[in-house]
Amino acid sequence: MASFDEIEVEPIAGTTRLAGSLTVPAGAPGVVIFAHGSGSSRHSPRNRYVASVLAEAGLGTLLFDLLTQEEELDRANVFDIALLAGRLSQVTAWLRAQARPEPIGYFGASTGAAAALWSAAEPGAEIGAVVSRGGRPDLAGARLAVVTAPTLLIVGGADPAVLDLNRAAQAQLKCDTDLAVVPGATHLFEEPGTLAAAADLARDWFVRYLGSAGSAG
Repeated sequence: MASFDEIEVEPIAGTTRLAGSLTVPAGAPGVVIFAHGSGSSRHSPRNRYVASVLAEAGLGTLLFDLLTQEEELDRANVFDIALLAGRLSQVTAWLRAQARPEPIGYFGASTGAAAALWSAAEPGAEIGAVVSRGGRPDLAGARLAVVTAPTLLIVGGADPAVLDLNRAAQAQLKCDTDLAVVPGATHLFEEPGTLAAAADLARDWFVRYLGSAGSAG
């Protein structure tokens, strides 16, 4: 894989300073912000792998911790979708304020997928695309119906409960949407080749809707 410079950043969400890692390849047509699932962080090996695949395709990535270490001690915060979505929206505004006018996409896993869709549904969000991996989009509730960003739901074929929840959530989406099932994958995509398959699906979706480095400008 090619090497990309990763910059440690401190996104500001309101009055809260968070920790993040930003990678923007030269000519990147857009930046994908990652919303991690419950109990995860910017160091998630699965999301970092997906981020590397997106960077290979010329896309920028921002991985950050939605909660501070102190906030994570209260488990209720981990499942507070409104709080997580608010943080994501604030960090999106912070990123745009860094003189980065490129389109922005969201990649969410587990509860992070609900936060991504909730945030994307906010008035004026202008999110270019959303991808959910093994996510709980159903937790975005009524917000699903007002999401306008093209949304891809990726679910493991061996994760029947979450697959049913994603099918129900997709039925509420009115945007351009697709549901991709990765055969043999369980919830964490730990089976050989399944995470790579999910990453490739995400890359293709973001390249389709955000563009590629070769088509930038």
